[in-house]
Amino acid sequence: MKKKLTRLLHPGMGVYFVVMLCFCMAALLLNHLVLAALEAGVTLLLFISYMVHRKLRHRSLQRYIEEAPNTVETKGAGESPFPTVIARLSDGSIIWNNHKFVEMTGFSDALIEQSLADVLPGFSTDWVIDRKTESPYDVTVGGRRYRVYGTTLKADDHIGTPLGIFYFSDLTTLYQIRDEYLRSRPVVSIILIDNYEELTKNLSESAISTMNAKLNTAITEWTESYHGLFRKLERSRFLFVFEKKDLNRAIEDKFSLLETIHQITSPSGLPASISIGLGIDAANFEENYNFAALAIEMALSRGGDQAVIKDRFNFTFYGGRNKEAGYTSKVRSRVTANSLLELIGQSSHVFVMGHKNADLDAVGAAMGMVCLCRKKGKKAKIILDLEHNASKRLLDEILQVPEYKDVFISGQDALLQCDNRSTLVVVDTNRPDQVEYKPLLEAISRICVVDHHRRAADYINPVVVNLHETYASSASELVTELLQYGVEKDDVLPIEAKALLAGICLDTKFFNVRTGDRTFEAAAALQRLGADTTEVKLLLQNDFQDTMAKYQIIKSSRLYRQEIAIAALNTAAPRILAAQAADELLNISGITASFVLYPENDVVFISARSIGKANVQMILEPLGGGGNAATAGAQIPDSNVKDVLDRLVASIDKFYEN
Repeated sequence: MKKKLTRLLHPGMGVYFVVMLCFCMAALLLNHLVLAALEAGVTLLLFISYMVHRKLRHRSLQRYIEEAPNTVETKGAGESPFPTVIARLSDGSIIWNNHKFVEMTGFSDALIEQSLADVLPGFSTDWVIDRKTESPYDVTVGGRRYRVYGTTLKADDHIGTPLGIFYFSDLTTLYQIRDEYLRSRPVVSIILIDNYEELTKNLSESAISTMNAKLNTAITEWTESYHGLFRKLERSRFLFVFEKKDLNRAIEDKFSLLETIHQITSPSGLPASISIGLGIDAANFEENYNFAALAIEMALSRGGDQAVIKDRFNFTFYGGRNKEAGYTSKVRSRVTANSLLELIGQSSHVFVMGHKNADLDAVGAAMGMVCLCRKKGKKAKIILDLEHNASKRLLDEILQVPEYKDVFISGQDALLQCDNRSTLVVVDTNRPDQVEYKPLLEAISRICVVDHHRRAADYINPVVVNLHETYASSASELVTELLQYGVEKDDVLPIEAKALLAGICLDTKFFNVRTGDRTFEAAAALQRLGADTTEVKLLLQNDFQDTMAKYQIIKSSRLYRQEIAIAALNTAAPRILAAQAADELLNISGITASFVLYPENDVVFISARSIGKANVQMILEPLGGGGNAATAGAQIPDSNVKDVLDRLVASIDKFYEN
């Protein structure tokens, strides 16, 4: 409104000539012929004088632009190679322009002053006033894109009116070439059939050929629509290279091959599952392929049945909603046990570390690793905060055992003891920010990881030995398998077997969730080693006050989407009780997922559980959490419960909408 008022107060000479002609017409209508002739003569003389003055001013401006040191006028030719315009910075009024600007905009050099905003809607001169020489945005005129450059001038008058001179560089062709270059960048993808061995197990050669034909046909039909290069590398591994312009279509299609492939089943009824790893935005094909290999490894470590895109900075995940398939082969555990024993034998010190606020699974897995080291004649140390943990009852028993008298140390002490031949074994987590003492992780180069959670984008890397199996119920189950291949029965202490069984029972809710053949095999092996389920049950008991507090948490919960229970607490709560409350909520009919939020200092914690289609790991991942489809958690710093609750609900909605 202010700019419009300014233009009304400075309407240009055209309005005055119109007014003077009106006076002439009025005199004629009143038969004042002499007065009308006199007014017409004066108007004509003034108009001629104005036009001459305007032409002289135009030439003066042209010379001024040519002589000014910060303009780009072509010497001698008197014409800028770009569309150029000069305007008053106070109101944006155009006071001069060249013919290329007229060709670009269709601007008519009328007697009435016009604003740049009228000729180029939305154009702003603020950036020039702020002493910038390039516009932060491009201008589109007639379907062509222009980059705008500008500078300030001072008018040669007694006021020194600030002027802005603007040059428009046509970059349409350059943008078209750039866009085509970006659209045609290669995307290298690896397609892997996750459960090929299980699909073809115990099948005849003809049945295997039929299965291969079905799988190849489904994958080929999906790739054909993207007009790329498709080749089979191995029985279950394919290479697919296509252009980036088709990647968005695949994303919008939600990588439909992930669901299509499920329609192919083995004679026993097992559906096929694939993973897709895509590498983009690399410097060359080799790096793109390496990105794709990292992406497929990430997909497999998260349970498969998903597509993962890896660029220079991040991983992006699609799919992965189905539960991980269980595998009966223990080959990897046996190979890992041999590699780990060899590495332990070559180490000067061995340190074992779980996640912060270590639970029974982390402590049990750590004790299993201590047993493995003891077999090789190495006394391992466990990094654990004896004050802040979720395993106090078990630790009270462990500290009474002579073999564990000096096993538990602080992270600072371990940092002082480690050297370049030290080995660090991380159990029950794969994220650097969640380990008990991160400086130790950064100080030791030889790192091993034993974990069952879905791999996060910021996983620990690099590692020397990696046993990362998302199908496993717990880290204690994986360590139990390592012990079966690395030690004898007499090498395992009863307290160690008890701790490992406690870890399995904790994560499986006493074998109610995430259990498979190998879970029960591990539990049976631990019972043979001296573990007692009754004693484990006693470890997981709550006292009366804790039980009442747990049910207060349950009482505060609210129902969302008719099947999700959310308890948002405004006061701190013991982490064990929050996790137990989340478990207990799943015992209510109709509840398939539960979330318990509670604050602690400046951090909001979330415990999540699921027994339905809701993948709590995928829901909490955007909030920085991790875990697996049935059990997950998150820690959100510098926030409050209300804000975190809003983010959680938005993430739940997004999960169900996709």
